[in-house]
Amino acid sequence: MHMEKLKDIDLRILFELMKNSKTSDRQLAKKMKVSQPTITRRRAKLEKGAIDGYTAIPNWEKLGYEILAITLIKSMRVFTSKKYRDLRSQGLDWLNKQGNIIMGGACEGMGINSFIISLHKSYSDHSAFMLKLRLEMGDFIDDVQTLLVDLTENARLKPLHLKYLAEAE
Repeated sequence: MHMEKLKDIDLRILFELMKNSKTSDRQLAKKMKVSQPTITRRRAKLEKGAIDGYTAIPNWEKLGYEILAITLIKSMRVFTSKKYRDLRSQGLDWLNKQGNIIMGGACEGMGINSFIISLHKSYSDHSAFMLKLRLEMGDFIDDVQTLLVDLTENARLKPLHLKYLAEAE
C-alpha cells in the first residue's frame, strides 16, 4: 500500500490492532460494523505498507531486564561518500549483531547524530555493553552519552505501549 493517506477505515483498523494485535478479522468487523471480507482485504493492504510487524510487549522486569538505555552517539566527521558508506555498513552490521538493541539509527540535535535503545539485565550488563561498543566501534565515535531508565515497577510510571497512542485518536 502506497502510504499517501490512509482512509478512515484503515486508521480505525490500525488503531484497534495497536490496542490488541491479536484481534481477529471477525472481531474487528463486528466492532466496526463492516463485513469480515472488508476487514481482511483492508488489513492485508495495511500489512504491505503501514504495519511493520506484530509483537508482544513484555513486562521487561519479569523477563529480568532492569535497565533501558538510550545511548546518544556523536560519530566522527566523514568527508567522503565512500568513507560514509563504509562507516554506515560497519555500524549497521554491528547493530544487527547486538540482540539487546531494540532500535537504533540516525538522529539530529545537541551535536548527536546516532542513537541506540537497548535493554540490560543489570548495571554491570550495561557496563559490559558500553565497553564492547567503545572497543568495537570506538574508532568511529567522538562522544557517547547514555541515559539509563529504571524498568523496575517502583520507578515505572507508565509502561511502554502503543495502545495509549491508539486510544488518544
